[in-house]
Amino acid sequence: MMAWQGIEGHDAIAAEFARAHARGRVAGTYLFIGPPGVGKGMFARRLAKALTCAAPRAGLVACESCASCVQAEAGSHPDIDVVQKPEDKATIPIDLLIGDADHRMREGLCWRLLLKPAVGGRKVAVILDADQLAEEAANCLLKTLEEPPPEAVIILVGTALERQLPTIRSRCQIVRFRPLAADEIVRVLRGEPAARQLDGERLAACAASAGGSLDRARQLLDDELMAFRAALFRILGTRPLRGVDLAREVLAVVDAAGKEAPPRRARLRTVLDSALDFFRAAIRQDATGQQPAEAALTAAVASWHGDGERAATCLAHTLDALDGIERNAYLPILVDAWTALLEEPRLAQSS
Repeated sequence: MMAWQGIEGHDAIAAEFARAHARGRVAGTYLFIGPPGVGKGMFARRLAKALTCAAPRAGLVACESCASCVQAEAGSHPDIDVVQKPEDKATIPIDLLIGDADHRMREGLCWRLLLKPAVGGRKVAVILDADQLAEEAANCLLKTLEEPPPEAVIILVGTALERQLPTIRSRCQIVRFRPLAADEIVRVLRGEPAARQLDGERLAACAASAGGSLDRARQLLDDELMAFRAALFRILGTRPLRGVDLAREVLAVVDAAGKEAPPRRARLRTVLDSALDFFRAAIRQDATGQQPAEAALTAAVASWHGDGERAATCLAHTLDALDGIERNAYLPILVDAWTALLEEPRLAQSS
């Protein structure tokens, strides 16, 4: 059976939306929550297309041929609004939601939602990067989320409930997206040009190391990044941990991505995700004795036996570093600070 609109792993969620649509019970506000890179944003866009389609097929699948679908696919549908954090900003600016200072509530997403649908009978707004909603921007959304315009659907896409304001969470139906299974990731990768020349064993290794994230699996198709993952485990498994050595190796990998900010941030994000895998495995080993399945990880975390508390502190520092990437922190300083904290996590925690 084909995945819903070509999106692997979330057929059960699609079926719930199809049943709600058939009963005329689609809600006005949703908050999609799940790990990065599992297809939440793509699901929201495809759902918007299906909800505005003139003749959706069974299972709430867009027909792909009506004028509405053609406009949605081109990104020019007047009734589908997609808002996301600009590449050069740390948060979603309030101007995108309610207009700039000279045009408050005469421009922006909230104002456009008040307009009548131009093509069909429904308007859909998708707010990507909801984790990066500044408090002021989030607060200006509250009235719209509490009383959405008739026939409007608003979808916020984030990674964790804890990163959303309680006032946002309470106004939305929560839809939880799970990490993708390794075989689901492999199926997607097989159809992509970057992976067509790779053998099944290599694809399986990338999928198994991706933590359920398709974006991360795509990064790990890079031979350099996959090799660095194993090298990173060896560095983290060496006691005492030398932060200077770790910083030098990490920055070399980031610099190899070139001078453009997006690929550099993507590389560092993949490195930090691998570090999270390491510290989670160390915590799991200390708490339960469970050994990780990945051979390179098994050997490396052995040196952390009995040190689960320190691993938990290092994991928290790594999560903070990931947040720093989203806040557009200067990467060399971010890496230096992160590695210094890993070298002396208890000292950093108590200061």
